[in-house]
Amino acid sequence: MADTNRIAPGCSPAPGIFRVAPLSGETTSSLIFRIARRYGLEAKVLRSCWHWRNYQPGHDSGGARADAEVLLNTAGRQLLAGLCGVKDDVLARALPSWGQEDAKLPAEEDGAPAAAWRIGGAVAGPVAFGCRLCAARRTGTAGRVMQYAPLWSRVCVRHGRWLLDADADQPLEYLDVRHLPEVVAAQRRWAGVARRAVRAGAEPERVFALAHAVVARWWEQALHWEQEKVWPRRLHQVAGGDAGGDLERWRIVGRDAVVFPEVVAVADALLDPAMAHLVWMDSGAGRPRALPADGMFCRRLGERLGRGWLGPLAATDYGGPLTSWMGAVIRIRRGAGGPPGYDNDPWWLRQEHQSATMAGQLRVLGKEKKAPGTGRMWRAAVPAEQRTLITRTIESAEEQLLQLRGVQTGPTADVAQQLLRGLGHSADLIENAWKRTAVAAVNGGVPLEEVARWADMPVEVLREMLTATRRESGS
Repeated sequence: MADTNRIAPGCSPAPGIFRVAPLSGETTSSLIFRIARRYGLEAKVLRSCWHWRNYQPGHDSGGARADAEVLLNTAGRQLLAGLCGVKDDVLARALPSWGQEDAKLPAEEDGAPAAAWRIGGAVAGPVAFGCRLCAARRTGTAGRVMQYAPLWSRVCVRHGRWLLDADADQPLEYLDVRHLPEVVAAQRRWAGVARRAVRAGAEPERVFALAHAVVARWWEQALHWEQEKVWPRRLHQVAGGDAGGDLERWRIVGRDAVVFPEVVAVADALLDPAMAHLVWMDSGAGRPRALPADGMFCRRLGERLGRGWLGPLAATDYGGPLTSWMGAVIRIRRGAGGPPGYDNDPWWLRQEHQSATMAGQLRVLGKEKKAPGTGRMWRAAVPAEQRTLITRTIESAEEQLLQLRGVQTGPTADVAQQLLRGLGHSADLIENAWKRTAVAAVNGGVPLEEVARWADMPVEVLREMLTATRRESGS
């Protein structure tokens, strides 16, 4: 296995020659790398002081992962403490992975220093590139540093840098946000929002995750929002002045920095009891009704974000994390919540609503460029407007069906009437979605006979139906 040999006698630096202090939140792997640099050694030479139980994780392209982490046994930790000249308790406070055990590290095993590689995100949370300027200021030496850092702490306020995720296979360590004061201000504002979440009995991490999912969903839709002027301006700035040359990649790399102020603003709004009351009023309060497209909550949310036009778009974006939050608020007010941790938890973020990471999106983008598949062909053949209409129609049907779950009390006739009307509306939406999908498939070059087989209907019937659909939609 890799790095299984120890340094030959006389090659190992004597403990305590140099003091290399850890940085707060630093990965153990990063500290080992800095110690090696301080002693004038290659990192792999210093790493040979430990017995390694597995190989260093890498990217599909073959390069080593910047977010690789190291777990050490007791003897391994003692060795590292001696090499950097820092007491064990100081290292325990500074390094989130310090003291974590691993099945690959047998207990003591004759006192030999042992180590195992891990991916940082699976050990103590997301890993980001540290600010090299801050690291040099604190340590006196320049070089790369890796630190555990959630998204709400990614701004280096001193140097105006947004520190990027370290798990992606891309060369940038940070984005320049010196000319975007609102991004820096949002990080300061988040501290107050987090305190408000604690007072409300919510975990700040979950509140942020939900708000991020809401805004990330808008980010995907905003490419076709003519009214959106702020995000394009910010994106061009973090891209060095112009993202147009590689817009798809910059939209992935720059997303979290660009939308950060809106994420904090949405989190703040969702914690506001007055906003929750608007949701309740929009739902009809004691007399349930479908949420309106011009509801007070979404209109006020758009205003708080400085986008008065956003309200109707957010209100009709059914099936997303925002409408799920609204549904939970309504069910709690009605006393119709489900088991703990689901329907009656407004901060429950479904897996399908979780925003894609930068690393995941870059991997997909790389694969699509190397070998275009059916997903790429669909995007190329079907206009964005049609794809959006199909998606929203399906999500609208899903949301209508979810809302019917709460309509289970009252006089039999009233409940039956409301259920049948709701089911009929959902059926109409689903039929509309499959018709649009069939039109898109045929327009994209799929033979009519094949589409008819998928739809399980005669070709002539499908042809007449699609002709009528095209005529109605003007396509």
